[in-house]
Amino acid sequence: MVASWTPQSWRSKTIRQMPTYPDQQALEAAEARLAAYPPLVFAGEARNLRSQLARVAKGEAFLLQGGDCAESFAEFHANNIRDTFRVMLQMAVVLTFGAACPVVKVGRMAGQFAKPRSADMEKQGDVELPSYRGDIINEIAFEEAARRPDPERMILAYNQAAATLNLLRAFAQGGFADLHKVHRWNLEFVADSPQGERYEALASRIEETMAFMAACGLTAETVQPLRETDFFTSHEALLLNYEQALTRVDSLTGKPYDCSAHMLWIGDRTRQLDSAHVEFLRGVENPIGLKCGPSSDPDELCRLIEVLNPENDPGRLTLIARMAHDKVEELLPPLVRAVKREGFNVVWSCDPMHGNTVKSSTGYKTRPFDRILSEVRGFFAVHKAEGTYAGGVHFEMTGQDVTECLGGAQAIGEDSLADRYHTHCDPRLNASQALELAFLIAEQLKEERGSMGISADKVAAAS
Repeated sequence: MVASWTPQSWRSKTIRQMPTYPDQQALEAAEARLAAYPPLVFAGEARNLRSQLARVAKGEAFLLQGGDCAESFAEFHANNIRDTFRVMLQMAVVLTFGAACPVVKVGRMAGQFAKPRSADMEKQGDVELPSYRGDIINEIAFEEAARRPDPERMILAYNQAAATLNLLRAFAQGGFADLHKVHRWNLEFVADSPQGERYEALASRIEETMAFMAACGLTAETVQPLRETDFFTSHEALLLNYEQALTRVDSLTGKPYDCSAHMLWIGDRTRQLDSAHVEFLRGVENPIGLKCGPSSDPDELCRLIEVLNPENDPGRLTLIARMAHDKVEELLPPLVRAVKREGFNVVWSCDPMHGNTVKSSTGYKTRPFDRILSEVRGFFAVHKAEGTYAGGVHFEMTGQDVTECLGGAQAIGEDSLADRYHTHCDPRLNASQALELAFLIAEQLKEERGSMGISADKVAAAS
């Protein structure tokens, strides 16, 4: 029998990757304030995402999940939010039009403030200080006061998340996502690139289609999906003090939802069966994700699935594989076979970023773009071989013109990394590289859906 769950039952479990706050009274005061604040998202929105992910689990849609590695207070700006949202729209259009497939759009935004670390302490010279764990916990500056965990930063994170969500809702529902404006979504620094030109060609085809539909009386004024879109938020549920404080009981269903985001996931470092993070997320009704790394064991994964999705509900659980480009075709098949054998209803998604991080000769942490593409290809190849559905991709990107990942059509070299290396943690794809990735996924997805006999007519009928 599984023990009964409460929003605070995680506190009795093994806690990993969590800060030690020096002032317990200040921590409790911050938690109490957050618990009294309005929810950032609503239970009905989370249910909507869960139903859309159920379609992904059935092979009727595709999950596009992307955004910042770690949101920062310093880079918080309306233009940055807009540009990331705009690239996500571009990628979704490429996938929808190229593969005749509905796309579920989920941002790593409005809450992706905390980061797991490989070591609790960081040493520079003779000085050793607590590691930087994200702006919601401490500051990146290597100074004693800055690295001290401060619970007031949870309040700052909440306020930034609320402002980000407000803008995202305006973009999604206020006309910015109107398909008649596909040409306007091309960022200036991308427009003249090979991927920008390829996108422009696709946008022109969409425009022709829209003109035909308008002639038939189907316009943005008469068909809501042409002018609006659903856009959901997600983050790693790492700082459980914050997550518990924003958990609410839904007035319609009487069930608990973590109202800090529509979707939460458990990281590769905190997915142990006895972990506080598994304990917390098993009890909330949000759709949740589970990272599966090279050390994932098929039997343990099956036990985790039983704990996290005991009703075997499609749309509840997304398995996010992060294996590395040279290991995905070796390590992923045993997991896929075990999940298929047990009949579990899950979404399989590919994180091609975290297993492909290297250190450049210039000292920068980076990710070679060719390895990212290689892992995506390997991910699709595994699912094709196993007769299962490659249902999504999970990646770190930004709408800014950064130079953090090597390669791509822009041919970013090691000497160029320092030009615009702005990340607070891990390297991100820029808009051009993200578009290049989208075109590759569209080709892979079109081939996969064709081999599985999934046609646009079948998808429309399922809708």
